[in-house]
Amino acid sequence: MPSFRPIDPTSAAFLLTESRNTPMHVGGLQLFENPPDAGPEFNQQMYQSMLDTPDVAPLFRKHPHRSVKTGGTLTWRDDDHIDLEYHVRHSALPKPGRIRELLELVGRLHSTRMAWERPLWEMHIIEGLADGRVAAYAKVHHSLVDGVSAMRLLASTLSTDPHRTGMPALFAEGASRKARPAEKSEGTVESPELTAARTLAELPGDALRTALGLSAEAAGMPLALVKTLRKGIRNETSAVSLAAPRTIFNQSITGARRFAAQDWPTERIRGVGKATGTTINDVVLAMCSGAMRRYLTELDALPEQSMVSMVPVGLKAQQAGIASAEGGNAIGSVMVRLATDLEDPADRLKAISRSMKDGKEALSSMTQAQIVAMSAIGMAPSLVIPALKMQGLVRPPFNLIISNVPGPRVPHYWNGAQLVGNYPVSIPMNGMALNITCASYAGNMGFGLTGCRRTVPHLQRLLTHLEDELTALEVAAGVS
Repeated sequence: MPSFRPIDPTSAAFLLTESRNTPMHVGGLQLFENPPDAGPEFNQQMYQSMLDTPDVAPLFRKHPHRSVKTGGTLTWRDDDHIDLEYHVRHSALPKPGRIRELLELVGRLHSTRMAWERPLWEMHIIEGLADGRVAAYAKVHHSLVDGVSAMRLLASTLSTDPHRTGMPALFAEGASRKARPAEKSEGTVESPELTAARTLAELPGDALRTALGLSAEAAGMPLALVKTLRKGIRNETSAVSLAAPRTIFNQSITGARRFAAQDWPTERIRGVGKATGTTINDVVLAMCSGAMRRYLTELDALPEQSMVSMVPVGLKAQQAGIASAEGGNAIGSVMVRLATDLEDPADRLKAISRSMKDGKEALSSMTQAQIVAMSAIGMAPSLVIPALKMQGLVRPPFNLIISNVPGPRVPHYWNGAQLVGNYPVSIPMNGMALNITCASYAGNMGFGLTGCRRTVPHLQRLLTHLEDELTALEVAAGVS
């Protein structure tokens, strides 16, 4: 007999808001370099080892189900006869096997909505790259994990030992537990930055729980809301934005996706930050800001007002002075002014850094529950406006999402194959046609740009603009 388990409200929301135009899965593209002694059958063996997985983890066995027996409510149902040949797929790129062909394929794979009749995940092994590398693209429904959780899951199945073999697949029972001992034996520990990023995965659930039932901290919620809205009305940085201009990104989208990815040495980004007294995240935002300005200018679509980005942030409770009973890290989001109305890259970086500081200071006076609540309120219009089909009729709460997730600082391997590139593939939404997610790994910052294929034309040009803007920032900072 199949077992049924209730689906929590947050996960149910991701399932019920999904449509053909807005598939609600997150993904990741990884590039691996085969071991020096790998034979011609290595990629086939990698694929076959995944098919031979004896036990699949519970997370990857369940799928949503609704029927008369469940009273019409959504439940999780276990798939007792999971078809790994359906979920794990082996593909080859057409010649000439450039990164361009790989990104085109990933965009198409990311466009396809997954059926509820099966567990909501796919793993693709992709060979045919001209340089001999092999790629892995995985996608998992947002009701199961979010982008940060997916990165954690991936990292937990890798090892810092290049000679380790017999490692299980991402979806194998106990895969994460089997991977961790090797990590500990190498003496690596999770950084505070990664701990903050890991906690960010809990934000959607925390926000919903805060909205449904506030704790004793609720007494201060009205004052926190008034302060937040006051800053929004004054066009100052806070968890709520009321001043984002209309752009080409803030309209209805189609289900087709385009994906672009590239990485830059973290030292280049850090060098600009050191020379200007700003953070790596500030420089990443400035790169995106300048790229947006160049891209929209080409399309004759640059708004006169500064664009606004929603940026997730992690705040260390003790350092920020947050009065939280739980302590640890407080996670929220701020609406950052990207200064796209300023021509000089140095001025843009200064304005962005100031906006980020203002946003963190605005959150620092709140408790952890209040931060989550204010962040949820700030995000709410991005869901309500598309649901009411009001794109273009009212101003968007923000123009795009830019997030930066710290990752492992040393090279990792899977059965001897070295991970040499890691790029998040995220979710565009109606009214929010572009998502930029960055992930640091082993000295590089990988940018993953996911956009609606129709609404965001020539998405790959943004990669050139990101490089041009980083160069411009280096010149302005005197580090070129």
